[in-house]
Amino acid sequence: MSLHPVTERVTARIAERSAKLRSAYLARIDAARPSGPARKDLGCGNLAHGFAASGADKPQLKAGHAGHIGIVTAYNDMLSAHQPMEHYPTLIRMAARNAGGSAQVAGGVPAMCDGVTQGRAGMELSLFSRDVVAQSTAIALSHEMFDAALLLGVCDKIVPGLLIGALAFGHVPTIFVPAGPMPSGLPNKEKAAVRQRFAEGKATKEELLEAESASYHGAGTCTFYGTANSNQMLVEVMGLHMPGTAFVNPNTPLRDALTVAAAEQALRITHLTNDYRPIGRVVDEKAIVNAMVGLAATGGSTNHAIHLVAIARAAGLIIDWDDLDELSRHTPLLVRVYPNGSADVNHFHAAGGLGFVIRELVEAGLMHRDLLCVHGGDLLRQAKVPELDGTKLIWSEAPTQSGDTTILRGVQEPFDAEGGLRRLQGNLGRAVVKVSAVAPEHRRIEARAKVFETQDALLAAFKAGQLEGDFVAVVRGQGPRANGMPELHKLTPTLSVLQDRGQRVALLTDGRMSGASGKVLAAIHVSPEAACGGAIAMLREGDVIAIDAEAGTMQALVDEAEWSAREPAQPDLAASAHGTGRELFATMRRTTTSAERGACALFADASFGDDKDLCA
Repeated sequence: MSLHPVTERVTARIAERSAKLRSAYLARIDAARPSGPARKDLGCGNLAHGFAASGADKPQLKAGHAGHIGIVTAYNDMLSAHQPMEHYPTLIRMAARNAGGSAQVAGGVPAMCDGVTQGRAGMELSLFSRDVVAQSTAIALSHEMFDAALLLGVCDKIVPGLLIGALAFGHVPTIFVPAGPMPSGLPNKEKAAVRQRFAEGKATKEELLEAESASYHGAGTCTFYGTANSNQMLVEVMGLHMPGTAFVNPNTPLRDALTVAAAEQALRITHLTNDYRPIGRVVDEKAIVNAMVGLAATGGSTNHAIHLVAIARAAGLIIDWDDLDELSRHTPLLVRVYPNGSADVNHFHAAGGLGFVIRELVEAGLMHRDLLCVHGGDLLRQAKVPELDGTKLIWSEAPTQSGDTTILRGVQEPFDAEGGLRRLQGNLGRAVVKVSAVAPEHRRIEARAKVFETQDALLAAFKAGQLEGDFVAVVRGQGPRANGMPELHKLTPTLSVLQDRGQRVALLTDGRMSGASGKVLAAIHVSPEAACGGAIAMLREGDVIAIDAEAGTMQALVDEAEWSAREPAQPDLAASAHGTGRELFATMRRTTTSAERGACALFADASFGDDKDLCA
């Protein structure tokens, strides 16, 4: 099967752009590869500290011949998605022991829940928590004890953070181990309807809490297709999961069998074997392109327009929103899962799931097949479906036909000829828009601006009946350097209410909207942001703004002479400086790169391949 010319062109462009940076990265990880077991060069005192509490594994570690796995876990029992991981280390240690190796929990990483912090001050820590997770992962793996790593994580910033941290140890083979989605509860469409009724004052708080509790009701990942479930898709198409792992429900025999299989496979791919698969080689330009194609084909989270840039940079690769836009415009949309449809990820999985999607995209030449996947095969093996034959884990072929064409379709009959994400640009800078959930008639707007400095100010205007007629809501001062770039998820129900009333509305913001971006046109991640003097800070109340998601443009329709004479308004950031731990992140806010450069404080002093201002 031949590669699609756009996939081939974008991949070659990334490789050429990244050549110097990638070469230096690969040289570093090659130099870091041990000549024997990772811990062989440790002094006796160092090693004794490392296995002092290892019990039955102590003789193995003392002898120093067999493979040893470091477990980095994001377990906590507040996050439903991570609560099932409580007992994974016990399972992994047992599996490693049975396979002739050993395993230890190398460290834990913080795992905050965006669902809990949405609309609260804590959300201003959310994006930077990714960088903290990356640093915590690096600390966990810094002990030079481990020949392989298993990363236990699922949710929004946690998987990107784990991946960035692991790529700093690119010589270590690494497999991701998720927990899977909770069983289906109250349908997402019904939950969204109650939220919208609450925004209109037509539902009580008690009714809203009842609906939310019926939706988020048990252990496992939230079932809508937000950032957490987009994470699982990305890890799958990059070849970092055991095949078919993403959407198997937690606390089931199959889920436990997949966790055991990941431990066994990790020991098979260490540098001590003949099938060495270090993560720095697995994550190459082909894997990153597959991630962007998968994001477009499934209508995945807009957050990955930020995360993928940072992940790529951690592997010595440079990508930008032009790459994402070009791939998305040539990738058919194959999946309709809420918020792009009414189904949830369990329904998607039952209809054929990622196995079906991967095979369709590989056979169409849109995805690279020849990845160095952690499971030992190529990407088509990633498309296989796990199941239990008694107690034995086996993999079968993914279905050749969709089990439900309202949820999942093939390349020949997609929901849309193009993917779900686009890049916008114009005199307001550059931005990202997710159009897969936006009806075609709502993808263009020309209307006057209503300017707000916070999402709460917009909500107050709504409650006061001040949001009349057609308008573009400008919410600025929400970028990474301003306040950590929180998700503005509270705006979705309100703007949806106005759109349903017949008003033409849209959002323009340097903040984020999350994987739950809905049916209202939203130009998000505007760069440069207001805090950097970006053009969004030059907008005034009543300015006419034109946003065209089809053409990929966003313009302030202001007289050119007047526009060039304006001074950008400086956002008042005092309220975000303190409280809920925000004062501890001041350095990150000052040094982070722009959204298009990954909104990352970890590489702020390193080259992105040019000499542009990192705030741009």
